[in-house]
Amino acid sequence: MTAGLTTIIYPVKDLDRAKALFRALLDVEPYADEPYYVGFRVAGQDVGLDPNGHAKGMTGPVPYWQVSDLRARLAALLDAGGELLQDVKDVGGGKLIASVKDADGNLVGLVQEPVA
Repeated sequence: MTAGLTTIIYPVKDLDRAKALFRALLDVEPYADEPYYVGFRVAGQDVGLDPNGHAKGMTGPVPYWQVSDLRARLAALLDAGGELLQDVKDVGGGKLIASVKDADGNLVGLVQEPVA
């Protein structure tokens, strides 16, 4: 099951400049501020800045859909013609992510929160 878009990740080249811009836009401080990722949370939405995004093949912002079974949803997307970009990865605390590219080159991310 898909619960909707919960996260959008922006690939950035200059993390400090991007952080300043999103801090001004969202009017909140980041909840995560690391050299490899900066995350903001506002109105139930996560906005992430990834300084390694371009190297991972991100060509623009990537929406991440909240799913209850990431592996099953990823398999369904691959069966439907999606091309694997990022296989299932635990990004900490049991939170899983993965992403695919559709036939038009659009990136689709999946995220599954840790199972309690």
